[in-house]
Amino acid sequence: MNEDGTTAWRMRAAQVAAVARLELKKNFSLRRGIAVYILAFMQFLIFAAHSIASARGMTHCDGSDDLAMYAGVFQVFFLRLAVFFGCVVIFLNLFRGEVLQKSLHYYFLAPVRREVLVIGKYLSGLIMAALVFAAAAALSYMVQVQHLALTPNRALTSTAMGQLPAYLGVTVLACAGYGAVFLLLGMLFRNPIIPVIGVLVWESLIIFFPPLLKKISVIFYLESLCPVRVPFDGAAHLFAISANPSPAYVAISGVLLLTAAVVALASVLVRRMEIRYGSE
Repeated sequence: MNEDGTTAWRMRAAQVAAVARLELKKNFSLRRGIAVYILAFMQFLIFAAHSIASARGMTHCDGSDDLAMYAGVFQVFFLRLAVFFGCVVIFLNLFRGEVLQKSLHYYFLAPVRREVLVIGKYLSGLIMAALVFAAAAALSYMVQVQHLALTPNRALTSTAMGQLPAYLGVTVLACAGYGAVFLLLGMLFRNPIIPVIGVLVWESLIIFFPPLLKKISVIFYLESLCPVRVPFDGAAHLFAISANPSPAYVAISGVLLLTAAVVALASVLVRRMEIRYGSE
């Protein structure tokens, strides 16, 4: 690459960083972030309440099911609901919020390529989502492990701590994958609520789909990476279709490729994006 090309890439990288810094201030504002914080730390409150109740003798717990309990809450509540709707709040607002506030044209009038704007906004959302939800996952897991140390199965504590990086990695990948999808939906639809509901239904019912269709989802790959497998029980188990978890390298690559493809598509579509404040 010649010197002019290198200079151009450096300038675009600096512009991406500048957009990301500006958007981070908006993302972490109390008005926009409070819903995300509540969603993120609800899991911590669940395990803190469990630990306190067990310590006071209100419930009996020998520690044998603590890790399975965390895995179940993490996969069913944290990934499918907390991270999902947290990413809805963060990433839908990146473009849709600017349109509603009638401020997107300031970005479009600036001497910045539109794809640079998309990448900068996406990175700002990813940084916020990853920091908040990874911190919440780590804090809730530490509470559960600390509780485990007070039970007869305290010997499992060291093994349990070895699973923490996997949970954090899954959390960051969930933010990356869902974030890219909701960034695109926020650009494409005036009212993105119906498409969001469609994605939620698809991710929720994936357990009933054939193995091939399961792979067209984010949650399938995320659950494949979780260190503890959670069995699907209940009457609905009769209609569930099992599928072997994807190997770690396939699951990670799948989420990253989906993320890159969706962000690339958003970068192409933003070039033809028109601002029509009067029709909002």
